Parts: sequence; structure tokens; C-alpha cells
Amino acid sequence: MDLGPYTSFIATSYFAAALVVVLLIGWIAIDYRTQKARLRALEESGISRRSGRAATDMQ
Repeated sequence: MDLGPYTSFIATSYFAAALVVVLLIGWIAIDYRTQKARLRALEESGISRRSGRAATDMQ
């Protein structure tokens, strides 16, 4: 398949888009681990999540 004179532009664009996607996935994974660690630290200090209780436990 011949892309003509725009081959380098197309390849660079696909590479840049793939790089952005990989960076976003990495950022989300790191943020997820950070949030889990912060939540674990809060729960260990005695603060509990309201969403972890049943509706009957809230009275």
C-alpha cells in the first residue's frame, strides 16, 4: 500500500496517538493505586466509608 508523500505524517500521527493512549492508561493505573492506598490509610485511621454499610446499619 502506497501512502504517497504523506507516509511519514501518517505514521507519526498514529505513533503520537498510541503514545497518548499508553500514557493515559499508565496515568489511570498509577492514580488508581494511589487512591486505593489513600483509602486504605483512611480506613486504618478509623474513618470508614458510608457506601460500605447497608441501609439498615445507618440508623
